[in-house]
Amino acid sequence: MAFKSENAGFSLGQLIRRNRTALIIGGFIGLLSGGLFGLLMGAGIGVGISAALKNALGNALNPQDAFFRATFTVMGKLAKADGHVSEAEIQYAREVMGRMGLSEERRLEAMALFSQGKESDFDIAEVMRPLSALIRFRIPLKLMFVEIQLQAAMADGQVSEAETIIIREVCGLLQMSQAEMAALIARMQSQFSYQQHSYQSHQGGFVSEHELLKESYGVLGVDESVSDAELKKAYRRLMSQHHPDKLVAKGLPEDMMQLAKEKTQEIQGAYDRIRTARKKSAA
Repeated sequence: MAFKSENAGFSLGQLIRRNRTALIIGGFIGLLSGGLFGLLMGAGIGVGISAALKNALGNALNPQDAFFRATFTVMGKLAKADGHVSEAEIQYAREVMGRMGLSEERRLEAMALFSQGKESDFDIAEVMRPLSALIRFRIPLKLMFVEIQLQAAMADGQVSEAETIIIREVCGLLQMSQAEMAALIARMQSQFSYQQHSYQSHQGGFVSEHELLKESYGVLGVDESVSDAELKKAYRRLMSQHHPDKLVAKGLPEDMMQLAKEKTQEIQGAYDRIRTARKKSAA
């Protein structure tokens, strides 16, 4: 019995701490209108209303759900940007779902969202505004979202003008500057080429080491002339921004953790390639 009483007391204390502002306001109003009894009644009502609102809003405005919904609807919008959805774009969407290891129910949800985004009258602001409000100060999440969309746009080998317009709109709704968008597109283009050439190299095809090295710098978003210290700083910043656990904690759906892991592996691979090349040239 004592143990249950302690738990109840702790839970009550947590409830009061989380809703102390409502408690104070409600108690003050109650005190003015009904004395001591009014104070207690007002405080209780204030805490109850505050807790109920937080719970309702927390369920309605879930960053992970908003991210998931926006990811696949915008991906569908990009696929239909040129008026025709290519097989490469459909395949990329399927690959993303596969790499995420979605359950059958979750995969069907993603496919339905993708189809919704393809509708000619679909307005991406419907899904982007709620997401933007939820991740306004979560820069890594913004970057991850746009990176996923840029990869989708590059699935057929190039980013068309129609796709670029949508990407610009997405960045605008996420309150990203034109300079931030341009830098991100340049880095993603290098990453796309790096992925293609790395795969080709692993399959036994010939790929110029010089070309891979050049693309490695692009993956890290730095010039080949940067110092070792600047290189390490850029590497650490990107690794921190794409750390899977950090991203999930900030609102990335757990389904997408694998995508973040793949990003960190690419960043690590590019950094290792540059460091190896620099050590050889210094020897």
